[in-house]
Amino acid sequence: MFVTSGFSKGLLADLDKLVPAGSVVVLEERDVIVVREVERRAAKHPCVAEVRAVPIQDEDAIESATAGVERPSTLRAVIPAVEYGVVAAAALAERWCLPGAGLHAARRLRDKRLLRRAAEAAGISQPAWREVRDAEDLAGFRTTRDACVLKPANRQASLGVLRLGAEDDTVAAWTVASAVEEPRARASSAPPTAYMVEELLVGPEVSVEALVVAGSVTFANVTAKAVAEGRHPVETGHLVPAPLPTEVGRRLRAAMTSLVRAVGFRDGVLHAEWILVDGSRPHLVECAGRLPGDGIDTLIDLAYGGSLLADYLAVLGGEPRPERGGPLRAAAVAYVCPVPGTVVRVGEPSAVLRRDGVVAAELTVAPGDKVQPLSSSWDRVGHVVVVAETPQGALADARARAAELAVETVPR
Repeated sequence: MFVTSGFSKGLLADLDKLVPAGSVVVLEERDVIVVREVERRAAKHPCVAEVRAVPIQDEDAIESATAGVERPSTLRAVIPAVEYGVVAAAALAERWCLPGAGLHAARRLRDKRLLRRAAEAAGISQPAWREVRDAEDLAGFRTTRDACVLKPANRQASLGVLRLGAEDDTVAAWTVASAVEEPRARASSAPPTAYMVEELLVGPEVSVEALVVAGSVTFANVTAKAVAEGRHPVETGHLVPAPLPTEVGRRLRAAMTSLVRAVGFRDGVLHAEWILVDGSRPHLVECAGRLPGDGIDTLIDLAYGGSLLADYLAVLGGEPRPERGGPLRAAAVAYVCPVPGTVVRVGEPSAVLRRDGVVAAELTVAPGDKVQPLSSSWDRVGHVVVVAETPQGALADARARAAELAVETVPR
């Protein structure tokens, strides 16, 4: 049996291919179960045995919140399925004497303030930062910096993250960031949102996905990122592997090893985001103690072969350490982010799927639908995944195929 901390339809779809039918217990907040119709949606996946209502987002008291969860008799692993399930997964794995992140490390990864302090103590390069509780705190930080980033310290998916320049009003920015809501994913038991501000760093953005066994990195991939310009730094594409100079790749892997030690991470997968200042010097942005989102794990599988999820299950189950080689080809995803307004015309995903190298093509809008301004990952309306022989080819193909899914809008 397997336990997932949180409901993820993408993870369950992948588990359907890897584990026996009726072998997964999904733990999720009662609020989320109701609003997202988790029981109905989970029932579509053969791997699911049952859904249990558990306050997995009560991170401040997670050990008592999960104390009533009964361990399945044949349990093999506890999997953090979503960002808000990372701490609960670590607590359960620790209580049940299974491999996992470790509760101390999971708390540091879920709270960017704790992560910043751990990285600072370890000498890891990162932006100057400060915790802020109101617009006055934010204004105090801005007196010495024209450009900065305001962000929640314990949320997900770029929600509430704002780039601020000298021309931006502090009170207005605080009002926007502090009003962020996530009713379909954030439960009433979750801790209050905390905020922080940090200096705006300039340089290419990448992420490192690492498989960690007993505190040692056994596999690492570097993903190149495309990020939207403007106020909201939403990711608009990913490329695996990132086409970087050998020395920069070496620095990133060394920084990742330092980060693993700094937070005390034990077993599992880490997804850490970095900015390459001057194009070559890694500075830590943030790190998640779970499989990467945005389908990056799929890109890794397409580029390297094998299954990162299968390797992850092996690590969490205490099975022999997986062996992985280098990339065999490249893979990329490009997201569709149209101009806000009412949709009047869309491309045809089925036609794009017939193109050479296209693995997936999807749109979530149709004529008559409304497109919101791009302020978080949830505002993207489609994507294309491609494979190619080289990173440069994959990137060009992904962008070209995404353009064929062009979503035309008119102002609302």
